[in-house]
Amino acid sequence: MNETRFNPFALLRAAVRPLDPVLLVLLAVLLASAHILMQSASPERVDSQLTHFAIALLGMWALALLKPQRLLALAVPLYVLGVLLLIAVDLFGEVSKGAQRWLDLGVARIQPSELMKIAMPLMLAWFFQQREAQTRALDFFVAAALLVVPVALIVIQPDLGTSLLVAASGIFVIFFAGLSWKLIIPLVVAGVIGLGSIVAFGDTLCQPEVDWQVLREYQKQRVCTLLDPTRDPLGKGFHIIQLTIAIGSGGLMGKGWMDGTQTHLAFLPERHTDFIFAVLAEEFGLIGAVALLVVYVLMLLRGFHIAANAPTHATRLLAGAITMILFTYAFVNMGMVSGILPVVGVPLPFISYGGTALVTLCLGIGILMSIQRSRFADKT
Repeated sequence: MNETRFNPFALLRAAVRPLDPVLLVLLAVLLASAHILMQSASPERVDSQLTHFAIALLGMWALALLKPQRLLALAVPLYVLGVLLLIAVDLFGEVSKGAQRWLDLGVARIQPSELMKIAMPLMLAWFFQQREAQTRALDFFVAAALLVVPVALIVIQPDLGTSLLVAASGIFVIFFAGLSWKLIIPLVVAGVIGLGSIVAFGDTLCQPEVDWQVLREYQKQRVCTLLDPTRDPLGKGFHIIQLTIAIGSGGLMGKGWMDGTQTHLAFLPERHTDFIFAVLAEEFGLIGAVALLVVYVLMLLRGFHIAANAPTHATRLLAGAITMILFTYAFVNMGMVSGILPVVGVPLPFISYGGTALVTLCLGIGILMSIQRSRFADKT
């Protein structure tokens, strides 16, 4: 009789077969970097971070196993569930640090806005797939309405960072679906004029008696502090000044791992979450920062390659949007740490401490892997 022997290597090969090797290697580099930085920035959180890694990778693997068609079939239920949960948060969510973002379900405490980062591009990709044969101008207005509802509910909480990311996830799908430049250019021009006006008339607009109708007072102060941190160097501008010192003091080679003075003398705020890029720049210098940028660029290129070769219209939209979401995370985080964007609470992708954002990003990578896998499945 032939005995079937347990072969752990065969089991491992079967487990990793659905995973795209390029994305997997790049993700492994980022998670290893995150672990090294966390040992310096906040060693007491290393164990819990490893737990976050395990949960995120398991979620990524589960989505990579699913066919894109099954993922798109979940688009409407996930979107509706997400909107209902956001309404529930606004009605009776938990208030913490002046924001109402969490919902206590008894067995778990969740942040429904994170669900929309995945549900939103899924929903719009499904929506445009139904209209692939003939997309009309009205369809773009309907898509915009589907986007505005959850974004408005998140802004109310208030959570400017998450609302920005959810809005970006939907805008990218709408753009890739063929939105006319006749509509895009006026919006870009209006944005440039608005930003230019804030920069040109910042001294007047930042006076205490001036009320910015579209932003809360603390959000207004973030923008004003960005324009001139020296306005209040020991108060609201202190953190931006310290971040600038940390990044600049790293020089070319950095001060060395665990030797960052700004980090270990507690001058850096939230050094394990939103501002961990400053830890990297201080301890590993320009070389370390550029190396991280190279990894991100390679991941973006792989994402665009998957999008360009995706088998269906919906999967092309979805892969392109998820790739651009990764770009938005990295650009906004590095921009706010470097002092060129206001602080909006966006983590550095795969590097910052925190389970929610890490799981969301890894689910996005899992969707990219699912789309890439479907290319070859369709040919066999």
